[in-house]
Amino acid sequence: MTEVMEIGMGWGEKWPAPAKLNLMLKIVGRRADGYHLLQTVFQMTDLCDWLCFHPVSDGRISLRTPIKGVPEQDDLTVRAAKLLKDYSGCRQGVSIELEKNLPMGGGLGGGSSDAATTLVVLNKLWHIDISVDELMSLALQLGADVPVFVYGHTAWGEGVGEKLQAMTLPETWLIIIKPDCEVNTKQIFSAEGLTRDSKPVKMADFLDGDCVNDCTQVVSALYPPVKNALLALSKYADARLTGTGACVFAQFANEVAAQEAYAALNGQWMVYLAKSCNKSPLYKKIEQG
Repeated sequence: MTEVMEIGMGWGEKWPAPAKLNLMLKIVGRRADGYHLLQTVFQMTDLCDWLCFHPVSDGRISLRTPIKGVPEQDDLTVRAAKLLKDYSGCRQGVSIELEKNLPMGGGLGGGSSDAATTLVVLNKLWHIDISVDELMSLALQLGADVPVFVYGHTAWGEGVGEKLQAMTLPETWLIIIKPDCEVNTKQIFSAEGLTRDSKPVKMADFLDGDCVNDCTQVVSALYPPVKNALLALSKYADARLTGTGACVFAQFANEVAAQEAYAALNGQWMVYLAKSCNKSPLYKKIEQG
């Protein structure tokens, strides 16, 4: 693999791959292939992984910064780059550098977000320039959560999470706790006690305060650290599970209240202070040129 000079805007720059939160999650059915049908609300945060892309002359795709325990060929950024290259017929290569800040197994969508940033940025740097809708179709081949990161906006989600409708919600301060465990998503979705027939709701119901996560009870029972994190955070605000966890979060009306909760919880937990955002930090950077 031979790296070449980084020519043009974007090469060698740091690109954000933001965490997402599920502000609500209902399981309303199940497809014949076993996938669960959901209703959810996605919102991005300013808590991010960061990726740099470096051009190479021999057309190869590789990862400069392998994640321990994840073979390079299985890494979602490498898979995303190869998928885009094969789909477009592009002959260029890339070396991907990943700064991993988002916890794995936390329900924040870190790997999916990394893959989406790879698709969006290489679409630009390789001058492929296919539409966001096409990118979202490619993204779904990598995982159900990848399309929303390509979409890049607060969204009402249905289907397996890929049918998206833009929403605009208050941008709030957040405390996110990552308990000392990783939740196995397949275990949760196959759990006997999981609700799979919630009554579908409308967007207006969520806006009126229906923000239940159907996974919370099962996850709390199977993973005591999650239950304990919910109890700890609930002393300061309404604590909720994101996705199937393990991360839990709470929204705060102002920075002062969030900082107070952060100070009280930091040291006892792996805790993050962040802010939600309706537009993905990735697209904000792209718009800034």
